[in-house]
Amino acid sequence: MTPKPPENPLSPRKAPLQRRAAATVDAIVEAAARILETQGPSGYTTNAVAERAGVSIGSLYQYFPNRDALTAALIERETGTLLEQARSAAAEPTCAAVLGALIDAAIAHQMRRPALARVIDFEERRLPLGDRNLHVAQQLHRVIVEALGRPDAPAITDRETAAQDVLALAHGINDVAGERMETDAQSLRERVWIAVRGYLVGMAEIGR
Repeated sequence: MTPKPPENPLSPRKAPLQRRAAATVDAIVEAAARILETQGPSGYTTNAVAERAGVSIGSLYQYFPNRDALTAALIERETGTLLEQARSAAAEPTCAAVLGALIDAAIAHQMRRPALARVIDFEERRLPLGDRNLHVAQQLHRVIVEALGRPDAPAITDRETAAQDVLALAHGINDVAGERMETDAQSLRERVWIAVRGYLVGMAEIGR
C-alpha cells in the first residue's frame, strides 16, 4: 500500500463550502489580522483569535490545524488583493502607466494597514512559503517584463533582469518606509518612481 503523503502544515484542513462556513473563515482570518496589528505576535494565539472572531476553538481547528496555517491564510488574503491590482495595472496602455499603477498598488498595500503589513513581512520570511512567494513574485515580474516591451519603455535588452531589479528596488524602499512607519504615500511614491525611472534610464544608456 502506497503511504499517504504528509499533509502540508500550512494548508487549511478544509475549504468552506457553504456561505455560513465561508463567513466563519473570513471572521477568523480578520480576527487574526486585528490581533496581529494591535498586539503583535505576543498576543497572537488560536484561543485569542477564536475569542475575537466569536467562534469556538473547535470551529477554528476545523479549518486551520495550527496558528501558522492561519497566518498563511491571512498572507494569502492580503497578497491576493495586491495581485488583483497588479492584473489591473497590466491593462494600462503605457509602460509608465503600468509601473505607476504597480507602485501605487504596492504602497497602498503597505499603508492600508501598516502595522499588519509590517508583521506580515516578518511572517513571510519566517514561514516556509517558498512556492507561494515564488508564485506572487513571478506574476509581478511578468507584468513588469511585458510593460518594458511597450513602445514608450526605455530600450533595455535584458528585460527579464531589469524587471527583477525593479521589483527589488520598489520592494526594498517600500519595506524600509514601512519599518520607519511612514504615512506620506505621495512622498513615498515619488521616491520609488525616481529610483525605478533612474534605474531604467541608466540601463538603457548602458545598452546603447
